[in-house]
Amino acid sequence: MTDAGRIEQHGTDTASGRPIESNRMSATESDTHGDDPGTDVSLDDLPPSAKLVYKVLEYEEPLTQEGIAAESRLCPRTVRYALGKLEDRELIASRVCLEDARQSTYRIRE
Repeated sequence: MTDAGRIEQHGTDTASGRPIESNRMSATESDTHGDDPGTDVSLDDLPPSAKLVYKVLEYEEPLTQEGIAAESRLCPRTVRYALGKLEDRELIASRVCLEDARQSTYRIRE
């Protein structure tokens, strides 16, 4: 192999001497703005607790506030705050719980 097409480890093309742009993401970047139509861009600027609640609902829906608190290990006040943020963005829907009309169940909107 010749040196003309090799890429050095520090990110420059040996043939042209120009730096090569990396497609790698840092640990703080997320891949929610890619080409995948299933990704949700609106989660990017939500607080971490709201992202966690959303993920819990992805795996275990429908859940009550109590169920979300148990699954996520967040305190009930934080769960209420996160649910409020998600409902404001219309990312989740709530419904009256059939077993106990005093509670609501939450699920991700389709």
